[in-house]
Amino acid sequence: MSGVLKQINNRVLTVRQLLALEQLAIPAYQRPYRWGIRNIADLFTDLVAHQDKRAYRLGSVVFHHRKEGGEWLDIVDGQQRTLTLMLTVNALIEELEAEDHKPAGQKKFIRKDVHDHLRGLKAPLSAFMARQRFPSRDAELNLRRNYLELRRLVARPEFTEQQADFLLNRCEVVCFVLEDISEAFQFFDSQNARGRDLAPHDLLKAFHLREFAEYEAGLKAETVAHWERLPSDELATLFAQYLYRVRQWTEGKPARFFGKGEVDLFKGVNLDRVDQFPYVESLRIAHHFVDNYNGQYQRKIDGQRLRFPFHLDQMIINGRRFFEMAEHYHEQVARIVGREHERGNEQSVTLLAEKLTPLASKILSTLNHYKRRTRTGDRYVRTMFDCALIFYIDKFGSQELSLAVEKCFIWAYRCRIRQQVVQLATVDNYVLDNNLIRAIRDARLPGDLHGFPLPSLSRQENKNNRSGAEDELVGLFREMKYYE
Repeated sequence: MSGVLKQINNRVLTVRQLLALEQLAIPAYQRPYRWGIRNIADLFTDLVAHQDKRAYRLGSVVFHHRKEGGEWLDIVDGQQRTLTLMLTVNALIEELEAEDHKPAGQKKFIRKDVHDHLRGLKAPLSAFMARQRFPSRDAELNLRRNYLELRRLVARPEFTEQQADFLLNRCEVVCFVLEDISEAFQFFDSQNARGRDLAPHDLLKAFHLREFAEYEAGLKAETVAHWERLPSDELATLFAQYLYRVRQWTEGKPARFFGKGEVDLFKGVNLDRVDQFPYVESLRIAHHFVDNYNGQYQRKIDGQRLRFPFHLDQMIINGRRFFEMAEHYHEQVARIVGREHERGNEQSVTLLAEKLTPLASKILSTLNHYKRRTRTGDRYVRTMFDCALIFYIDKFGSQELSLAVEKCFIWAYRCRIRQQVVQLATVDNYVLDNNLIRAIRDARLPGDLHGFPLPSLSRQENKNNRSGAEDELVGLFREMKYYE
């Protein structure tokens, strides 16, 4: 490995040092450049939020040292981020050059060191753009679109010289250089711990750990302790099947797959950084009141503790409250979806300390035991039922809970009985066309849901059971006068 490469392998480089490397290249096997306007906005939000820090780590870049027609640093991991940084600095260079024609009092970039650092990057960036080819038309369009957006952003008066300096000299990446291409890909996989597709909840963990206030640093370990104890598959299920779907369906939006592209749904506001907007006032009041109450000396005497008033469709408070929210709903979902209510017989089920009516008890007992409940389509429908019941309890608690169980059952399992095959798309479309979850959101009182229409089913509509024998689900529909 050459001397220059030894200097960057396993080292932390500033953005300026990274972009000054003359050997940078994007290999042909890399996926197209796909970052969008939202990624650009997130980058600039980070610049503003962290500009007072001594240094801010942007991530890592993995290179393959290729020796064909010279010495090159092929970017194996970190292409999207590196190209975006290049576009940003190019936009800054253009803005700097445009200022040459402005009066002295209107110039944004005044410091000589910032001038010199930007001008010093012009040659290596121009050389990179001249030699690099992007075979994908989509990549070219995305690069062009993002560059225009970056030109607009750096030209705005609120983008300051200090932010430019912070980006160049205090934003950092960790660089790794490997000689063998297979070794480079293996290293890339090990860096991502679970392979290339890092789990969405792991991305959320990393984001919200960074969002902790400095004065809360001592609470980090305690706050995330419960999160770390939970199996990864339980966290994946919590977010993908329940939290994500409820939040999407309340807005009348599809909720089929929760992936890396959907994690922004669980990013909210940082109360220490957001302005005094009216919509934040209620969150700020609740946040500080709960902390104040729990911190009073009287709590050491009465042992009382106030829980933050979480709601499934509310704006999320970044940092500590996010982890508390995940812990709260993990416990709540386990109590509702778990097996606690199976302890009684079908005539006497208790849910959340509420004794249900015989009919509601029979519904839950049937759903936990009927013969074909393990089919894929039946599991999709059960999740739909659970989401509606969880959201109802989240809003109204145990008030009229038995009626809510009945309503959610007829609503959800009408989809099962009417379909021979139930796929994820079937359930998603059914919710959007018959959105009980949104009706729960809009309800002021539990009784408001009585007006939600639930048509009866006819024998001709039953596509679920081709044998013609009446199953347990149809028996419940008939008993509840919803089957003709």
